[in-house]
Amino acid sequence: MTEKNDPKPCFHCLQPIPKGVDLTVTFDGTPQPVCCAGCQAVAETIIEHGLSAYYKHRDLDKPQQTPILPDELKNLEVYDHPDVQKEFVRELEGDLQQAALTISNITCSACAWLIERELQATPGVTKAIVNLSSQRLQVTWDPRQVGISDMIKRLAAIGYQARPFQPNQQEQQFSRQRKGFIRRLGLAGLATMQVMMLAFALYFGVVSDLDDTTRQYIWSVSLIFATPVILYSAQPFYIGALRALQAKTLNMDVPVSIALLGAYTASVYAVTQGSGEVYFESISMFTFFLLSGRYLELLAKEKALRFATNRLTLMPQLAQRETSDGLESVAVKQLHVGDVIVVNPGDTLAADGQLLSDEAWLDESLLSGESVPNRKIKGQTVVAGSINQQSAIRIRVTAAAQQTVLAGIVAMQDSALAEKPKVQQVIDKVASYFVSSILVIATLTFLVWWWIEPEHALWVTLAVLVATCPCALSLAAPTAITGTIHRLNRKGILVKGSQVLESVKQLDVICFDKTGTLTEGKFSITERRDFIEPEQINQLVAGMEAYSEHPLALPLKQLSATPRPFKEQVRMVAGSGLEVVTEQGEHYRLGSPAFIAEWHPQAAAETRFNVVLASKQQLLAQFTIEDNLRDDAKQTLDTLQRQGIRTLLVSGDDNGRVAATASQLNMTEYYGEYKPQQKLDLIKSLQQSGNTVWMIGDGLNDGPVLAQAHLSMTFANASDLAKTAADVVILSDQLNSVEEVIRSARKSRVIMRQNFTWAVAYNVSILPVAALGIIAPWVAALGMSLSSLLVIANSLRLYRE
Repeated sequence: MTEKNDPKPCFHCLQPIPKGVDLTVTFDGTPQPVCCAGCQAVAETIIEHGLSAYYKHRDLDKPQQTPILPDELKNLEVYDHPDVQKEFVRELEGDLQQAALTISNITCSACAWLIERELQATPGVTKAIVNLSSQRLQVTWDPRQVGISDMIKRLAAIGYQARPFQPNQQEQQFSRQRKGFIRRLGLAGLATMQVMMLAFALYFGVVSDLDDTTRQYIWSVSLIFATPVILYSAQPFYIGALRALQAKTLNMDVPVSIALLGAYTASVYAVTQGSGEVYFESISMFTFFLLSGRYLELLAKEKALRFATNRLTLMPQLAQRETSDGLESVAVKQLHVGDVIVVNPGDTLAADGQLLSDEAWLDESLLSGESVPNRKIKGQTVVAGSINQQSAIRIRVTAAAQQTVLAGIVAMQDSALAEKPKVQQVIDKVASYFVSSILVIATLTFLVWWWIEPEHALWVTLAVLVATCPCALSLAAPTAITGTIHRLNRKGILVKGSQVLESVKQLDVICFDKTGTLTEGKFSITERRDFIEPEQINQLVAGMEAYSEHPLALPLKQLSATPRPFKEQVRMVAGSGLEVVTEQGEHYRLGSPAFIAEWHPQAAAETRFNVVLASKQQLLAQFTIEDNLRDDAKQTLDTLQRQGIRTLLVSGDDNGRVAATASQLNMTEYYGEYKPQQKLDLIKSLQQSGNTVWMIGDGLNDGPVLAQAHLSMTFANASDLAKTAADVVILSDQLNSVEEVIRSARKSRVIMRQNFTWAVAYNVSILPVAALGIIAPWVAALGMSLSSLLVIANSLRLYRE
């Protein structure tokens, strides 16, 4: 609670109110201050819908744990408000929007299929992918055609509650799920112990001489204990089965529900009739074992997701923004592009931006996994989530909230976890057919046993339904994929999709760009020759390079603190350089010697100069800009070559430099002075020859090539176009991450193959045993649960180093 002399916090979100903000909302006839228009709109919506009790009963002593919205508003139009959407919606190219929604009651792949089908049939929705492991939905839509509230309502209509994903609430969600499982497990466990004591007495003849009245009494007591299990503890299985049937498909919950309800109905009938067989102990024990397996599966998912979620939960909620009156504390969601914020030593950057201070040392371990501080200089880009290690720094905001690099990383990770590789699609289809086969076999088993020994028909059928439930089969691929992606994340490698698992199987060619890939991408001017006054050259070069994102541009941008401004648009010529025509009619080019040689053939004669400035009349300056090889480049290439993978060097740099680099790295196949189209043609030619080709590059011109390759990688400091086109982004800036991607992908395929083999072998071998009546239903339940846990445990090996 705030002290009496302290300014009141925002009435809605309980955050400090920024200086100069004078917004209110009327509650119980009294104006209450709010920090922004978004909170004002949400508060008014809550009050208008008669939910004022939300404000009366929340815990003001724990503002960070107080939900921003009452449960009753989870599917209303408030989510369409732009200020509210800043919390969870990302803006994409083409006026599209993307958001992650938490689906709290999703249980199986049939649920995921139904949700995806429902949304993809909605006009305006371009993509909907459900991540079964994290129970999150990533949806992309056109806000001009559909609102996010409409999508939430459509999901509610088919039985699913959706709400925007909030990283700070992820742990609370898992906590609620754990508590729910523990309650159901506890009830099933207690009931099982009580029913089993009575059942063992009957099984082993301890009370076999009891009269019918006493036996009927024991059966009735067993019914009393088993009923809460069947009605409460087993509810998740019924819900999952109903949703699968609603989706016109079959999942493992269908045979489980049939087994439970069939055995319970038959047992109740026996109790009411006073004759026959009861299966209360099998029902209770089966439910307990199956819930135990799902509870442990939940814990495994929680462990897998903690890494990604923690990235966002560590982000600050407040920032120090500069104003004409000094500094003010504002909520991060209130930051706008162009704001200047101050970050003190030890604090985490709240937004992406451009460094205004002369120098900064930043710990970017939240992004890359590397804790060694990185030096940044004035003008360079810094990203949210980095920790300022030294003196206070000033940053001009370029992106905040869901538009930051960190938020983009988490969004891409969600896509990777949700996207199903071909092997998973095959397994899902096999599992569906398998369930259909189980139901047919169970029916035949019942009929045969009814003809042979009617008194055993039900429990043998029950054992068949339980023992052959394909839970392990459905978990075989998702658990391995989740483990692989998070293993790579911990090593500073971001995987966007499942292509890595598909393409690694036949991988035989990797093409490398030179600049910024095999080299460090940290350039410096080692030699220059000026033909006119140097300061004029410096201003001209710095002004033109301000329009370039090429790695070579950085040292040239720093040549002058007062670069020449250009009102005209400086044109970038792909693979060549920059060109501009001024208002005065001056025509300049800055770029490769070959580019300048179109005007001045002598420019290409001196090969030691790789960047040339010229007007149409004369050469103005020549620069030699050098870059060093990465420390791990040779070791990485040697390792790949030993594995039988062809390594090609494909660069736009001049042939001499490319040949020298290839010689240093023992590469026999190299191509210099390749334009983007030539690179693209080379990749296509290799693919047409039957090769599986990976491309690794970070240049502005590599986007089309990265998109064409079977799998592409780039680095975190690459151009935006390259990072958009690439399938894998290396955050750690280590080239040997390529080895780690290959090693992890191959290990994942091995784990998936083991999981799949075990699941199929178990189900096929247990089927005749169960059909012959050799095992009891509770033993079948135990075996099925252990089978699923074995698959999960095997996949967890991927988390180990």
